[in-house]
Order: sequence, then C-alpha cells, then structure tokens
Amino acid sequence: MDEPMAEGHPATGDGALRHRLLVGMVGRLALSLAVLGAALLLTARSGGGPADPGERGLYAMVVLALLATIVFAALFPRLRRVRLFGGLQIGVDVALVSALVHFSGGAESIFAFLYVPVTVYAALLLGRGGAYAATAAAAVAYGLVLFLPEGPAGPVWTDGSSETAVAHWGFHAGALLLVALLASQLSRERERAGLALRATTRDFRTLQQLHERTVGSLTSGLLTLDRDDRITSFNPEAERITGFGASEVIGRRLEQVIPGAREAVLAATDTGREVRPRARLRFAGRDGELRHLGLASSPLRTERGDYDGHVVIFQDVTQVVEMEQELRRQERMAAVGELAAHLAHEIRNPLASISGSVQMLEGGSLRGSEEERSRLMAIVLREVDRLNGLIVDFLQYARPAPPKAEPVQVAAVVRDLLDVFESVRPESVRIVDETPEDLWVRVDEDQLRQLLWNLGLNAVQAMPDGGRLHLSAVAVDAQAPQGEFRNGEEGGHAWAEILVVDDGTGMSEETLERVFEPFFTTKKDGTGLGLATVHRVVESNGGHLGVESAPGVGSTFRIRLPRAEAPA
Repeated sequence: MDEPMAEGHPATGDGALRHRLLVGMVGRLALSLAVLGAALLLTARSGGGPADPGERGLYAMVVLALLATIVFAALFPRLRRVRLFGGLQIGVDVALVSALVHFSGGAESIFAFLYVPVTVYAALLLGRGGAYAATAAAAVAYGLVLFLPEGPAGPVWTDGSSETAVAHWGFHAGALLLVALLASQLSRERERAGLALRATTRDFRTLQQLHERTVGSLTSGLLTLDRDDRITSFNPEAERITGFGASEVIGRRLEQVIPGAREAVLAATDTGREVRPRARLRFAGRDGELRHLGLASSPLRTERGDYDGHVVIFQDVTQVVEMEQELRRQERMAAVGELAAHLAHEIRNPLASISGSVQMLEGGSLRGSEEERSRLMAIVLREVDRLNGLIVDFLQYARPAPPKAEPVQVAAVVRDLLDVFESVRPESVRIVDETPEDLWVRVDEDQLRQLLWNLGLNAVQAMPDGGRLHLSAVAVDAQAPQGEFRNGEEGGHAWAEILVVDDGTGMSEETLERVFEPFFTTKKDGTGLGLATVHRVVESNGGHLGVESAPGVGSTFRIRLPRAEAPA
C-alpha cells in the first residue's frame, strides 16, 4: 500500500511523470547556473592565479551538468519508458553531485547539500523506492569521495582520523535517509491528495454535465435571477418559448424579457415569506406571436439560508388556454340548452293558470258573478307577476351587467344594506355585524349589494324559527388555503373574505353539490336562480364563492374578492 502507484495510473501516469521530469530538468539547469556562480566566487576569492586541478574539475562538472540537461531535453519528446528515463536522470545527478563534492574539497565542500534535493526529487518522481535507491546511491558515492586518499584540492581529512570520516559519513547518510523517509511520505500524501482531487473533479464534472443535460432537457423554460432581478441563466426551452438567446438576456432584468412577470410572480416574495406564487400572463414573443405563459417562482437560498435571488420556471400554456376557452364555450352552449328547458318548465305552470283563468272569464257561466271574476283576475295578475319575476331573475343570471370595479368599503355597504334589511327582517332573527372599517375590496358596488341582499334573504328564509345572522369580513393572505371554492385558481392577489353565517336548518351533502345550479331549489315558491346569480356575480368580479353547511347546524357562505387599498 505504501509503494508508488504503477505507471499509467491516473494520478501518476505518463503525463504526470513527464511534467515532473520537465520540472527536474528546469531545476537542474537552475542549480547548474547557481553552482557556476559559486565556482566563480570561490575562484575570485583564491586570488585569481592559474586554475588548479580542483577548479578545472569543478568547471568541468558544471559544463557536464549543462550538457546533460541539453541531452535530456533533446531526448524528452521521444520518451517511451518514462520511469526508466527518470531513474537515469537521478543516477546522473548523483554522479554529478559527487564529482562536484570531490573537486570542491571533499568533506569540506559546500556542495554536499545537493544530495538532499536529488533525494527529494527521486521521492517525488519515483516514490518511496526511488527515494531509498537515490539515498543508497548518494551514500555510497559520498563515502567513496570521503575515503579517497587525497582530493584534487588537497587531503580529505586534515587530522587523518578515519573515525571522524566514518562519523561524518554516517551523519550525512542518516540525514539523507531521514530526508528520504519524509520526502516519500510527502510524495504519498501528494499522490493521495491528487487522487482525491481528481476524483472530486471527476464527480463535479459528472454532476455538472448531469445538471446541464437535465436543465437542457426540461420541457419548461427555466431561468435564474440574482438579487437585482437580473437573469443569470436561461435554458434552451426558455430560448424557444421567448425567441431570445441566452447570450442576449444574461444580465438583463426579467421585466425586459418577460414583461409583467415581476408583478405577477415575484411581487409576493418581496416580503421575504416562503411563498411560491403561480400566475398566467399574456406574452408577445420575439416573432410577435401572442402566447399565454404559466409561471411559478421560488426563492434561491445560499447554504446558510440567506436570500440570493429567484428561480423562475414557465411554460407555454397557449394550447391549454385555448382548450379551456373551447371547453367553456361548450359548457355555455350546454348550459343554454339546460336553462331553456328549465325556463320552459317554470313558465308552463303560470301560463297554465293564466290560460285557465282567461278561458273561464271568456265563458258565459261567470256572467254576473263579479266576485268570481275578481278572483280569476287576481290569479292572472299573480301569475303574471310570477312570470315577470322569473324572467327578471333569469336575465340577471344569464346576462349580468358588466361590473364596474372600483375600491369599495365593505363596512359601509353592509351598514347601508342592513338599514334596508330591517324592513323585511323577522323579529325572531338577530343580526350581528362585525365588518372592519379598514377593509376595502375592488368590486362593482351595486353588484356587491345585490349578492349580499340575496344571501341575507336566503339566510332569513333558512331560519323559520328565528336565529342569528352574522356578517363579518377579514383580510386573507394570498397563499391561504381556498377551501371549497367554486371557480378558478387564486393567482397572486391579496384577498378580502366576507362571511355570511346563519343558524338555520342547514343543507345536506346532496343539496350542497347542487346549491349553485340554476333552477335548483328546495323552496316551494323559489325559482332556483338566487344563489346561481350570486355565484355568477362573484365570478364576474374576479372572486370566489364557497359554502359550508350541515343539517341542523346552519350555513356559512364565504365570498372572497380582490382586496384594494383605501382611496387617498
């Protein structure tokens, strides 16, 4: 486990070894030049006389080192066996250093330290085995230098003590062995770090490629925004939907690319709450074609959970919108047929009464009987009024006036309505008003009065034995659960919820399922258009209508309308 990894391993393959060999050659060139400078300095200090054999040998070794570097550099591009070439370099380096030590004073040479970088280089290049081999070669070579009887620069030991020579050699050999141990350990740690780094890099590249493929394969447009709402990424589907290339939109603000997206999708996140609003908007692409986009947004968070921008995902839902419009058209056509059938049924009874009364009035048997004539005329007038009321209710449901939405104070409308309601309220019914003064909605005021009047009358009729009619209102967060509402999704609005609660007889589950259907009624004299009209009015004002009820418990109607700010 401690041996260097085989040649060809990703961490120590030919590429890495070639790089280290190149570094070694550069280092050898630098050391050769440094030795040359030291040799010149030593020569200058000796007085500048004729060169002795030691000086000539020193210069010759420097020249040989430079020549060796040139030869190695020339052979480097054609290498096949890289490790063998590295071992040859280390052997040459040991020989050159030994020659330098020999010619520069032996035991007193200033160049003996050069064995250390050679050993370290061997450890980094060839691992622990290479470091030990270089240490052994250096120790043997240094011993030969020390135990020569006399060097070119004079005697090796001035005192002639062989014990001193052995101690000197042992100290250097031990030092080199320690360097080899440390260098080989360093080499192993370096290899492990290199392997870990390469594994991490490989995993990162794999993850990055997976991310790029995933984002590129999405069938939804995906973009990210920084804290200033500037686009930082734009996937291929986003390019296809918008017609803009990623290079064109990176750095631009979202509103410049998808107008209306900031208000429709991101405005609700400005408060810092964890919300994921959804919205639809109309979008004109670069080609001028009008599309419908469905958008959703989520905040981007740092590792510490701090806000760092947004992720916006969107789709071209034009076909879905067209299908919904076609479905609504078909539903309206079906509803028209059903309404016509119901209306014909409702009209038949009063027409029959009117027809019978008129026939009797035309007959001769009633001549002279004024009382009977008055009774028949009363029937005719009553049924005519009934027909008129039925037609009026039907027209209100089938063709409501277009709403004129404006900020309306809920409490003011409720107060005015209750003042009028006093004339029809039974004494056994108690009214409780808890609508706040500061709550405003955007709605047609007359239509709001109409729907509250219808709900109030419905509540009174549901309490034949008396009870409490409770009216209240509250501001609702944009992301609060809707409950059982009868139309549409919420979008990104803030809402006001008006509650009309009674203590009446309540409704069964079967009745609840059909309570807003036209002409469905449980009352003897009802037309079945009151609650259907309420639902239509709420829907036309962009709101939602829900109901909760149970037999013997009473009913709660929830009207949710877009909230508005009070006029300045």
